[in-house]
Amino acid sequence: MTGWVVRGIGMGLINVGVRILLGAAVAQWPLHGSQLRWIGMAVVLLAVVVWAGLDGIRDRRANPDPEYGADLTMLWLKAAVLGGLLAGLLSWLVGLIVDFSLGQNSLFFELTSGAAFTILVIFIPATISVFLGRLLTSRDAKKKLATADAEREKQRHDRHLVGTGQVPDSSRVSPPPSQDAGRSHWADDNADTEVFQAVDPDATSHEESSKKHGNDS
Repeated sequence: MTGWVVRGIGMGLINVGVRILLGAAVAQWPLHGSQLRWIGMAVVLLAVVVWAGLDGIRDRRANPDPEYGADLTMLWLKAAVLGGLLAGLLSWLVGLIVDFSLGQNSLFFELTSGAAFTILVIFIPATISVFLGRLLTSRDAKKKLATADAEREKQRHDRHLVGTGQVPDSSRVSPPPSQDAGRSHWADDNADTEVFQAVDPDATSHEESSKKHGNDS
C-alpha cells in the first residue's frame, strides 16, 4: 500500500478508537464530558503531529535540497480525506452494533459534516508538523547539501580535465629531481665573476734577473 493509504487507515482507526473510549468514559463519568472530549481531541492531534513530524524529518534528511523533497502536503491531504471518511463510516457501524454514546448521527452526517471535521483535524496539524519537522533538520540538511555540491563540482572538474587530455591534480606524478638541482643551490648564473690580471712569464724572469744583478754589484 502507498503511504497515504497507510496514514489514512491509521488515522481513521485512531479516530474511531478515541471515539469509542470517549463514549465509554462519558457513560461512566457524565459530569466530565467536556474535559474528556478535550482529552480525546488532544490524543488525535498528538498522533497526527508525531506522525507528520517524523515524515518531515525523514524527508529533509533524505533530500537536503527542498526542490527534490516529497510532496507531503498532498500525501497528508489524501490521507486526511481517507481517514475522515473511514472514521465516519466505522463510527456509524459501531453505533449500530454497540451503544457507546457515540451520538445518534446518520450515515449521511458522518460522511459529510463529521468527515469534514475529521479531515481538518488531520490535515491542518499535519501540514504544520511537516513544516516544523523539516525546519528542525534544515541545518544538517544544508551541511549535507554543501558537501554534495562540492563533491559534484570536483567530479565535474575532473571529467573536464580528462576530456581535454589533461591529468587531474590528484593523479599527477611529480617528476624526478634533476641532477643539476643541487648545483643550482650553490651557483648563481647571474652572479658577478671576479677578473684577475694575466701573468706574463717573461716579465717575471726579467725582474728576477734585475734583482740578481743588483745583488752581485
